[in-house]
This record gives sequence, C-alpha cells and structure tokens, in this order.
Amino acid sequence: MKRELKKSVVYGLYGISFLFLLGAILLPIFASKNGVEQDFEYVSKGILDYENNVKVVNIDTNTQIIRPYNNDKVEIVRGYYDYKATSESQEKSLIYYEGTYMQSSGVAYATTDAFDVVTILDGTVERIENDDTLGNIVTIKHNSGITSVYQSVSDIIVNEGDTVIQGSTIAKSSTSNISSDLGNHLYFELIIDGVCVNPEEYYGKNPNEL
Repeated sequence: MKRELKKSVVYGLYGISFLFLLGAILLPIFASKNGVEQDFEYVSKGILDYENNVKVVNIDTNTQIIRPYNNDKVEIVRGYYDYKATSESQEKSLIYYEGTYMQSSGVAYATTDAFDVVTILDGTVERIENDDTLGNIVTIKHNSGITSVYQSVSDIIVNEGDTVIQGSTIAKSSTSNISSDLGNHLYFELIIDGVCVNPEEYYGKNPNEL
C-alpha cells in the first residue's frame, strides 16, 4: 500500500533544496569580496615566477629603455642607416667590407679603451655565438616583442638561458673584422617585432608604449 507525503512536507523539501542552491551560488561571491581568493602578489616582473607561484598581474610602467653602456665617454662612430636621412648621413651609415657597401642596421659606439656593455632591459639571453666577420654576439630577448643584439664584444660573462637585469654588465666592447676600422667598439642592434630600428630613437621610452 503506497503512502503519499503531505503537501506541507513536499513544500518543505522544496524550500530546503532552494536554500542549498542559493547558498551555493552566493557563497563564492561573498568569499571573493572578502578577499578569500585574492591571495596573489602584485609584482613588476614580465614573466610568471613558477618557482614561487607568483602570478604576474602588473607591469612596471616606469621602466625605460637604457643605453647599452654606462660610460659617458662613449660616442657614436657609425649611425643607423635611415632611408629618410640626408645623403651625407646615409654615407656615414654605410659599412664597407671586402669591396661591398652595406647599410648599417644598428649603431656603433666606441671609446679608446674597452667599456662595459650592459643590457638595456630585463630579459633572457637567447643566443651567444662567435662569427668570423661580426665577432662575438650576444642576443637577449625582452618583453613587448623587443630583442637586443650586442656585437663585437669580448669577455662575455653570461650564458644562454640566463635571466639578466636591466643595466647589468654582460660583456666588454671589442673589435670585429667587418668594422676593423672602428677599433674598439660595440655594434648594437635593436629589433622590435622582427624589424631593426634606430636605437637612438628608443632610449628613454617605455617598452609597453612602443
């Protein structure tokens, strides 16, 4: 013989179920407002620190691209070849090597004595190589699609895969076969989104605004 539940009991069960469902929906909202889930740190790095499980949620808006040296005696001895520049400026930005003229895709900096070469931004050493023509080369990858290339260097003190801090010394200026006429120098290239640009136009700028 089947027994039917009283209507009051049925309504009571519906009410309890509704309260459970409402609680399941509202509990995460109240918890979030009270900071239960906001347990991450705000940092100014451009990468996720997996070792310390720190979530990157902010980028330092005060960062500026600096020059690849910190010696006030350094001067430009060969400029970047600009198609819009005067013919005189373009002529000074040509590289002559083994009977061929090439347009300079970077800037050569020099002094009489070797000087420290520093990284323009925080980044990761992507590649270190030795080229018979260009000399020793250090390539560093940065955020915002920026890559910096340091040619004609010696006494390299970083390795591929190293994380470097802006302004830290990575090598010394030296010489190269392609620009032997310049003597001791650093040949520096700045690449943004795969395109070589004139470094002199980007120093002091925030990489996030490029």
